[in-house]
Amino acid sequence: MTDSSGKTAGLSPDVLSSFEGHRRELCAYAYRMLGSSFEAEDAVQETFTRAWKAYDSFEGRASLRSWLYRITTNVCLDMIDGPQRRARPMDLAGPSRPDSPLPMPQPDYVWIEPIPNALAFGADPAEHASTKDTLRLAFVAACQHLPATQRAILIMREVLRFSASETAEALTMSPASVNSALQRARSTMSKVQPTVTDRYDETDENQRKLVDDFVKAFEAYDMDTLTTLLKADVALSMPPLELWISGPENVTSFMLGTGSTCRDSRLVPLAGANGLPAFGHYKPSDVPGVWVPWSITVLELANEAISGLNFFLDTNKLFPLFGLPTELREPV
Repeated sequence: MTDSSGKTAGLSPDVLSSFEGHRRELCAYAYRMLGSSFEAEDAVQETFTRAWKAYDSFEGRASLRSWLYRITTNVCLDMIDGPQRRARPMDLAGPSRPDSPLPMPQPDYVWIEPIPNALAFGADPAEHASTKDTLRLAFVAACQHLPATQRAILIMREVLRFSASETAEALTMSPASVNSALQRARSTMSKVQPTVTDRYDETDENQRKLVDDFVKAFEAYDMDTLTTLLKADVALSMPPLELWISGPENVTSFMLGTGSTCRDSRLVPLAGANGLPAFGHYKPSDVPGVWVPWSITVLELANEAISGLNFFLDTNKLFPLFGLPTELREPV
């Protein structure tokens, strides 16, 4: 809450700083709930606004962290609108033929969006490792199958390790009701959540080499080499297009056909998205020596192969989020 000078009224800098210390973990929680990095940031900002207004009534009966999570949960539940859930293209239909015409883009609220590692992970490497799996695109998409309250309970109990009592207090439920809802959520997740095979460890030399080899092959548009790096059931998707391609040969056919506008692209490494390798993908423009935004590209890995090629095409929103420039130019 701010006064006429734009400063927060009635709260000391120490209190505001204590809020900020929880920003990343609250953003990660809201992202799992909502499937959108932009909505997650909005949810955290609304949480802090509500916390500022209600701070006089916060008497320390719970920890500040638990109190902020309770507010964030309520904000997210307010933001989730009916049965609409965000998804990935492979959740909506079977794979497309590589020569299929590109469909019209769907609205952005249809899709799971990527989240920069910097928004979701703290500085502690141990915390980073423990939360990475639950920020995977596939996990976040699976959570969207759950009713909103079950989604909150599953995340609070199984990801954040809140007790049944803490979760019940946050949701104004009984612990017995929380445990019952958790069992239903687990049952649903067992049916829709893929097996975890895409862990990415930046310290693993083989995985780093796999990513480096992908970049070299893609920028050279060497599809023969690229094919050798792909898992047999690799999936290529391009939100906001309701299209996905399955299998190395089909991916290659697509890249040499409809996707050939990506020839001579440039990939700018990012600090990561969803705990996975990510790049700002620029394609050639009509001006020689100038490349323009094409996608935020997120790779999913399975053992020593690439299992997912995710090209998020909404560059007007996503490139600023990842701090990327609006064009690349050949050095003079």
